[in-house]
Amino acid sequence: MRRNNNDRARKTVAQEAARIIVTQGIRDFRVAKTKAAERLGLVSRGSLPGNSEVERAIDDYHQIFGGLSHVALLNSLRQSALAAMRLLEQFSPRLVGAVLNGTADENSVISLHVFDDSAESLALYLADQQIPCRPYERRLKRRKDQVDTFAGFEFDFADATIQATVFPENGIRQAPLSPIDGRPMQRADAKAVARLL
Repeated sequence: MRRNNNDRARKTVAQEAARIIVTQGIRDFRVAKTKAAERLGLVSRGSLPGNSEVERAIDDYHQIFGGLSHVALLNSLRQSALAAMRLLEQFSPRLVGAVLNGTADENSVISLHVFDDSAESLALYLADQQIPCRPYERRLKRRKDQVDTFAGFEFDFADATIQATVFPENGIRQAPLSPIDGRPMQRADAKAVARLL
């Protein structure tokens, strides 16, 4: 009986965390889960749900409350992603994250992995295209025991915000581990994204 109560509490926290992520634009799953548990008064009731449980709850939320407007938003973001991928074709771009897996919302950015042995090459290319960009760094796990920092550039293109994280050219063979489920991130090339539309 106690296990059922704990499972029910985890599911309730996952659902509330999903609502917070979608409606408030919070991107940090840990922050959303903690906020949800506090709101529900379930802080001391056992462990919080895993990220994959929250991601499933986000998907459920979109199916229940998003309907056709969520489908339209997702198609629009994927079209913008495809346009950005064509722009960055020389960097072998791959779409990752919420726009690829279908859990994106109006607060989502389009996340791309691009490949070049010099991150500055991307910045110079964007400057040549007269596209202003903002640098950022992203920490990602390559293996369970190895975290690396990668440079990236955020820019606006095709009515969306794009975040392009730069990996070495040989990084195309091994995707970093997903913070959601700990498995290699799903990546899609431009042909695969076009098939989603």
